[in-house]
Amino acid sequence: MSPQVFEALVFWFPAFLFSVTVHEAAHAWAALRGGDPTAYHGGQVSLNPLPHIRRSPVGMLVVPLITSLTQGWTMGWASAPYDPAWAERYPRRAAWMAAAGPAGNLVLAALAFMLLFAGLASGVFVPPAAVHFGHLAEAAPGLAAGVAWSVVAKLLSVLLVLNSILFAFNLLPAPPLDGAVVFTLALPEDAARRFRKLASSQAAGLIGIMVAWKAFPFLVNPLFRLLVGLLYPGQYSF
Repeated sequence: MSPQVFEALVFWFPAFLFSVTVHEAAHAWAALRGGDPTAYHGGQVSLNPLPHIRRSPVGMLVVPLITSLTQGWTMGWASAPYDPAWAERYPRRAAWMAAAGPAGNLVLAALAFMLLFAGLASGVFVPPAAVHFGHLAEAAPGLAAGVAWSVVAKLLSVLLVLNSILFAFNLLPAPPLDGAVVFTLALPEDAARRFRKLASSQAAGLIGIMVAWKAFPFLVNPLFRLLVGLLYPGQYSF
């Protein structure tokens, strides 16, 4: 097993499972608060990953494991059920439900960033010689329980980068991503309904996925540079 695959299985896959669970649970919770209990009755208002895996076993388990084993990085998807009639009646509430998932990822990214920053400020973590997606900090030399702190630094690095990507990617205004629904908050209700109807078609979804996939490389690198710049202002050049 290559080091890249080992890292994907030990760090990226569990982080993906947890982060996507938080994302979908946030969708489900927001829908419940907005008057749609569909996801609640399906068990999705939960940080237990099992209800989410049962709903999307291919996207949350099969594809992430296959990509971890074959590519050394983790990719997948999930979804939370909702009542289309509720979304049609309350387009604003549906848009806030869509925004809740990326917001959950933003909270996780912010927590990981604050813990990394605190570790760097206290001397528990130090800047690495070279940064990459899963290595934004490392344990200080000579630290007691250094191996454990190295694991913590690695996990926080992965959680920060992964959740930042999930947040930004899902807010792209392309169906079927959340951003296509969040976008309707800027529209009058009638226009929001028409846009949702158009965006929900299979053709729009296919085009949206293609556009988002093409945009993904242009999103990831600037986002990573931003994270590094916030942690280490002026220290690393790309």
